[in-house]
Amino acid sequence: MTKFIFVTGGVISSLGKGISSASIGMLLKSHGYRVTMMKLDPYLNVDPGTMSPFQHGEVFVTDDGAETDLDLGHYERFTDVTMSGSNNITTGQIYYSVITKERRGDYLGSTVQVVPHVTDEIKGTILRLADQDSYDVILCEIGGTVGDIESLPFLEAIRQFPYDLGGEHCLYIHLTLVPYLQAAQELKTKPSQHSVRALREIGIQPDILLCRTEQAMSETHRQKIAMFCNVTPDHVFEARDADDIYAIPLQFAEQRIDRAIIKKLGLPRSKAAQELDGWRAMMTRIQAIDQTVRIGVVGKYIEHQDAYKSIYEALRHAAVANDVELEIARIDSDTLTPDHCEEPLAGLSGILIPGGFGQRGVEGKVLAVHHARERGVPYFGICLGMQCALIEFARHVCRLEGAHSREFDEDTPHPVIDLLATQKTITTMGGTMRLGAYTCHLDERSKAAACYGAPQISERHRHRYEVNNKYRPMFEEHGLLLAGLTLDHRLVEMIEIPDHPWFVGCQFHPEFKSRPLRAHPLFAGFIGAAKRHALSPAVPLPSTA
Repeated sequence: MTKFIFVTGGVISSLGKGISSASIGMLLKSHGYRVTMMKLDPYLNVDPGTMSPFQHGEVFVTDDGAETDLDLGHYERFTDVTMSGSNNITTGQIYYSVITKERRGDYLGSTVQVVPHVTDEIKGTILRLADQDSYDVILCEIGGTVGDIESLPFLEAIRQFPYDLGGEHCLYIHLTLVPYLQAAQELKTKPSQHSVRALREIGIQPDILLCRTEQAMSETHRQKIAMFCNVTPDHVFEARDADDIYAIPLQFAEQRIDRAIIKKLGLPRSKAAQELDGWRAMMTRIQAIDQTVRIGVVGKYIEHQDAYKSIYEALRHAAVANDVELEIARIDSDTLTPDHCEEPLAGLSGILIPGGFGQRGVEGKVLAVHHARERGVPYFGICLGMQCALIEFARHVCRLEGAHSREFDEDTPHPVIDLLATQKTITTMGGTMRLGAYTCHLDERSKAAACYGAPQISERHRHRYEVNNKYRPMFEEHGLLLAGLTLDHRLVEMIEIPDHPWFVGCQFHPEFKSRPLRAHPLFAGFIGAAKRHALSPAVPLPSTA
């Protein structure tokens, strides 16, 4: 029978529940268990697809086209298990389903209440995931902080699990804060005591405590926390701050957290966690790196660390694969102007423009593309980054007059509005978009085909604009290689400039499929080109400005 692990957090947000949950999932998977993970988000939005990146960070897209919480990116990267829309549920989805059932008459005239109707819907959603496959363990992370009114229905639902399935099939892990007060020069356990007390008032007794701390905990601290939180001392673990998030599974393994979980859940005897050897080798490899590449990421959500989370992680994976240290220069595209462009972009080993929506910042991104194309700086354009490359190419190589960023405004009567056309593929609440995994056929002459080592690939999409086929002959005539097409050749998926050291654009989001031990081929190729450029910069091309 499937075992369930519920991960909650207390005291403050941003303690690292997502990374901790992903690390535990990775450790259990390394023992040979079949593992999947869920994120239970307490907000009323149906999904994060319509939420601002400034508030929520990036939207992580799954193969089946679900727009999900960014923590699913952590889950996939750490466990290398492919997630789906079933792995992320929100309060909005739950209430939407309950209200739909009520309108349909499913409750047969009952007064619809949080308990049992909402909590039953939450439990049913979790159990349906268990029914999809023969999982040994499902880890469920509860978003928010214990004490938040929004998360109470989720906490009540998971409280009921032992009564429905039996206590031997459930385990509660609580992540809490043990702050270090510099003035007193000591760790304080009282916040953790209050956090666990709040959890116990709801009816949940944690089995394991993860204590987020800057300093090492003494045995005295461990005993004190155990006594006041009613947890055995050998189930109180440190979640100490780490310089590298990929060191956290190894920290947990050293404390034998995985063994404690396996024993508590009564899981069958497992093989040794041999998959950790590759993880340890990666960390050792990182320590030996002595060359640095500086990559400029040009976007409009630069000030928010999580807005391009998967981009940064994919760049990091590729840097490790190329034995270089990554330095990221975050460049706000709104600040780039014709008079203020050279200085921010100078000295970069490569330039990447990530996906995005809307017209704001497009002109700055086009300037960054122009700089990369003319100076032979490796360029990687993802989604909107590819579209900005097309606008720049149309302006300065094809000499198409009037090819301005107003193409993104569908209401303008501009004659070349359709340089980038919309495709009514999938309609979402946020607009018309192409979402999820699509197959792409690669041109055998392309750098992309060389990177992938395969003529056909599948990648995840989240975008509203496509290359208008009307302009394909023009682009090809001026030397742009349409490096990737859909199988029916109807849509352009990738572009390249063949005689440029690295000028690649893709319509999809490759960052979602990159892994720490298996860097995505396009990111690996891009960083490899950036490494070569750092050692021997390309000769600038004649200006076409």
